[in-house]
Amino acid sequence: MSTTSGTPDTRSHRTQRRLGRRLLQLYSGLTLYGVSSALLVRSGLGLEPWNVLHQGLAELTGLTIGVVSIVVGAAVLLLWIPIRQRPGLGTVSNVFVVGVAMDATLWLVPDARGLFARISLMVAGILLNGVATGLYIAARFGPGPRDGLMTGLHRLTGRSVRLVRTTIEVTVVTGGFLLGGSLGVGTLLYALAIGPLAQFFLRVFAITGPGGGSTVVASGKPGQAILRR
Repeated sequence: MSTTSGTPDTRSHRTQRRLGRRLLQLYSGLTLYGVSSALLVRSGLGLEPWNVLHQGLAELTGLTIGVVSIVVGAAVLLLWIPIRQRPGLGTVSNVFVVGVAMDATLWLVPDARGLFARISLMVAGILLNGVATGLYIAARFGPGPRDGLMTGLHRLTGRSVRLVRTTIEVTVVTGGFLLGGSLGVGTLLYALAIGPLAQFFLRVFAITGPGGGSTVVASGKPGQAILRR
């Protein structure tokens, strides 16, 4: 019985198809992430932590929230230099695609009127954010700027990922709220739901690697696995 997995041409074709799917997942996920964030803005019931800061800065500067997201993402990326983090395609794409998609959706979708419509947009935004997170993380093109900051500080300080992430997000939420960002029930529900949702959709969108394994499951001890944003 043959144990080969195909000719070199066949393996090359499979690799190209896998790369094509990964790129599709990356940019679909980042685009949907921007769309989901815009839906949360239009709901008026609270944003995810970093967008509370982005919205607060947008109120302060007069820029759109998407442009602020791009500027903040680029600034955070500069912080990778002293902590020796290396960006990937997904990292750089995250900075621009999410902000552009967010502003485009805000231009197309009006503010919700009525409690039912607002709740519907909030729920849709949170669910779509989970789908988007699973899509772009499973593509494995590198973490977003904010998650790279988290993992870099974790490595640099020796503190747990949970503590570092909590400290960062409490800081940005507090700063954003003081600047006028939207903090509400949507922020709380997002914090409770995004972990389980992302974990579920990571499994749904997992891409089988060359050796038959999932590209989502990292090597090493289970405790080393982190959920990247």
